[in-house]
Amino acid sequence: MTDKRDTARALPVPSGRVSRFTRLGAMTAGVAGNMAMNGLSQLAQGQRPAMRDLLMTPQNITRVTEKLAQMRGAAMKIGQLMSMDTGEFLPPELAQIMARLRDDAHIMPPAQLKKVLNANWPAGWLGQFAKFDVRPIAAASIGQVHRARLKDGMELAIKVQYPGVAQSIDSDVANVGALLRMSGLLPKGFELAPYLEEARKQLHLETDYEHESENLARFAALLTDAPAFTVPMHVPEWSTREVLAMSYVAGEPIEAAFAQDKAERNRIADALIGLTLRELFDDGLMQTDPNFANYRYDPATGQIILLDFGATRVLDPKVVDQYRRLLAAGLADEQSTMDAIAEEIGFVAIDTPPRYRAAIMDMMGMAFDALRSDAPFDFTEKALPRAMQDAGMALAEDGFIPPPLPIDVLLLQRKFGGMFLLASQLGAQVDLRGYLRRYVG
Repeated sequence: MTDKRDTARALPVPSGRVSRFTRLGAMTAGVAGNMAMNGLSQLAQGQRPAMRDLLMTPQNITRVTEKLAQMRGAAMKIGQLMSMDTGEFLPPELAQIMARLRDDAHIMPPAQLKKVLNANWPAGWLGQFAKFDVRPIAAASIGQVHRARLKDGMELAIKVQYPGVAQSIDSDVANVGALLRMSGLLPKGFELAPYLEEARKQLHLETDYEHESENLARFAALLTDAPAFTVPMHVPEWSTREVLAMSYVAGEPIEAAFAQDKAERNRIADALIGLTLRELFDDGLMQTDPNFANYRYDPATGQIILLDFGATRVLDPKVVDQYRRLLAAGLADEQSTMDAIAEEIGFVAIDTPPRYRAAIMDMMGMAFDALRSDAPFDFTEKALPRAMQDAGMALAEDGFIPPPLPIDVLLLQRKFGGMFLLASQLGAQVDLRGYLRRYVG
């Protein structure tokens, strides 16, 4: 979630399914209208318009991002998910359209906030609070967070879900899918439907705050032996399916750690990477959203504060085993085994043309060559990610269509990409090889 105290505008969240459908439909029609007018203009000048150039106008980018930011809910969440894409296969223009959505959530006006709380809490609830800040300290796609203090002195962070977002998920996903198909930015033959279906299922889970509260408690229990981290305490008496109350934990945005000395930055990156591997291989339970706003930093204690467990997922043991075996084969430089496991996971299919298969195995080889080094992995080195991105774009331009991946694999790759980006921003060096050896032998 992003801090919205100074920049957010209070705009009511459209809560009815018909209203949300109409707004998304109007946005899609407006974008299509702009594209048609621009296309006709170019044709009149003797030019042959390209679909992506017609879409990527400042007017259309503004229309899409502003409308999804006002909508919040599933419409905005899908945009945020796409903006975190590492760009390995899909065109970068798609992420560019949505990138602003990581920071552009508006907030509910106080009257709408009060209506949601009145529907979830007993009459006279305000009398039990010594203070309730109606201006949220954070806002995102599904809810916003308020700081409050009970009369007994307990400080709370209260996440309040935007009205109507849970009921509108199915229609929002369908409308965003229609926009993507219309855009011309998806590779020809790309199967969007499986990804939209998995996004729909995931979003239904994320809007169930009772489910998130269970994950919050599970992580708090799992990390009692991990002093590098702190997790807010769930406060059940003020929690419902649409409101999640937690103890307030003071801290600064994780970006504040970027100014710490090198040893501290290395320690933070080491802890986060270690937690990711522990989630995957030890616990089989992963918080799959690597958004920087889900991590905060306490300079006084050095602790990393973990927030937002709505995207927590129990991983398929089969997928966990596949990743363990892939890492073992990669670190041992066993090419044929790597190829077989890559097909098991779904990175390639049995009918993937040989040239594409070879290119993907070359990309995996680049990563494992770096991981096999005796030296700590330097996340400030740009050569590897640049080479990987160039190879991925070359595949896309050559017509490669990635096979549909299981949702666990998609979420794992997203988490790995987010941790890589965070470690890179920290300018860290971490003994990745040593970490991986602990889990794969």
